[in-house]
Amino acid sequence: MSQTTFIPLETLFPVNASQIPAEFQIEPVHQREYLLNGEMRPWQGKLSDVYSPICMPDADGKLQRQLVGSFPVCGPEQAMEALDAAVAAYDNGRGEWPQMSVAGRIACMETFVGKMLDQRKLVISLIMWEIGKNLADATKEFDRTVKYIYDTIDTLKNMDRNSSRFRIEEGVIGQIRRSPLGVVLAMGPFNYPLNETYTTLIPTILMGNTILFKTPKHGSLLHYPLLEAFRTSFPKGVINSLYGRGADVVPPVMQSGKVNVLTLIGSSRVADELQRHHPKLNRLRSIMSLDAKNAAIILPDADLDVAVKECLLGALSFNGQRCTAIKIIWAHRSVVDAFLNRFCPEVSKLKPGMPWVDGAQITPLPEPGKTKYLADIIADAEAGGATIQNEGGGDTVASLFRPAVMYPVQEGMRLYREEQFGPVIPVVAYDDEEEFIQYLITDDHGMQASIFGTDTDAIARLIDPLVTLVSRVNINAQCQRGPDTFPFTGRKDSAEGTLSVEDALRSFSIRSAVATKDTPANKHILNEIVSQHKSEFLSTNFIF
Repeated sequence: MSQTTFIPLETLFPVNASQIPAEFQIEPVHQREYLLNGEMRPWQGKLSDVYSPICMPDADGKLQRQLVGSFPVCGPEQAMEALDAAVAAYDNGRGEWPQMSVAGRIACMETFVGKMLDQRKLVISLIMWEIGKNLADATKEFDRTVKYIYDTIDTLKNMDRNSSRFRIEEGVIGQIRRSPLGVVLAMGPFNYPLNETYTTLIPTILMGNTILFKTPKHGSLLHYPLLEAFRTSFPKGVINSLYGRGADVVPPVMQSGKVNVLTLIGSSRVADELQRHHPKLNRLRSIMSLDAKNAAIILPDADLDVAVKECLLGALSFNGQRCTAIKIIWAHRSVVDAFLNRFCPEVSKLKPGMPWVDGAQITPLPEPGKTKYLADIIADAEAGGATIQNEGGGDTVASLFRPAVMYPVQEGMRLYREEQFGPVIPVVAYDDEEEFIQYLITDDHGMQASIFGTDTDAIARLIDPLVTLVSRVNINAQCQRGPDTFPFTGRKDSAEGTLSVEDALRSFSIRSAVATKDTPANKHILNEIVSQHKSEFLSTNFIF
């Protein structure tokens, strides 16, 4: 195998600000206010500095993370104020927002999108600087989020149209619509801090709920430019921002018992802890996307060109920091060498660089301790007999880490079971498909799996057991969330509830019915209420 010439990682960081293109330079954003009860509340308390994974050398030549800005570190007192504001705005379902018509809520959301678009350039820049996402992916994240909002609006219109009629069955007249659930605590992730946060935030709002929005540890600042858009687009108390350490601000909110819905995109460990704080679990609905150890299986007859391309994208898009990333590859022993011989050079070809560099595919990792963690799990696999298969794999300088392909990985190594959430790819050799099925059976996770092959009999044999073990089976394709109209969920510790455009609207609401016996007197009552628009719920209005 020919040697690949690598550019030294340390030379990829800018020496000073003048080496950063002017359009990607950023002035530190120092947030000194937060959204509470319809006001931008000034903050003079403790602050948290935000350091970018993008590094520059200090006076001694040592690479240092660069200051991007700072944001408030609120405490339990502010958290409870935010909760009280959300509770008051909901007012047991009698508040202005839950009582507003669907058309009225949609109009507010459309106003918000217009104001959100005004902040597009700054938000994209903050995504790049805060979490190291490359320009193309940061841009895609913003634009996809806007599209998601419009798709959700269109779906809600269709749902409302379908429920705008009365049903008569077994002598009963009724109208069935969807009603809000109450106060929602929404917590988003760092890896898709805008998109995945908004895939819960937007349907929650549109269905008439009120929100406490806890920003992620990494990726908090990018939400600041959008707070004013929220403030001026929705009634007071509908959206309330929650800043600070999760361990300080979330427990008292949950312990109050006033949170009706917990939505979290994060770890199952955190989810378990948060749910335990709630005193009335039967009243708490949880909608969560959690851990995943998505596995790909390469069958003996697989088209290796397809398998290599899809596994490369699936395992290493945004440095593998996706819940839907392929996190372990099972290759049949008869093709594992051929697969690695094609796959490893492609991994080594991935271009590392700063987020603004055209074509940069491997970018700085946002979590300060991530490179050490990745080195530790590589060392653990090496102690068990696995080796790095690709040239340059595991090379590290500051926050940059070259992807590493590890083989042969087996039971007992951390990489076999642990979700690495980063650019290390374990490869397992198998002899019988049953080994792969048993792995999924015994795994704590159950989000997705990918099958690579051409033999329809073999693929079919895997599909039937796999759909009972994971929520989505991909054939000759990487694991992924999209399209947003497809259900996004998981089994076991990977998810609770279902997120997609329509599923999310249903998850953050409940079916409610108004019914009466089919008599002339009752028909007269219903006709008068509907014809004179005396009720928002009982209505035959048709939203175009």
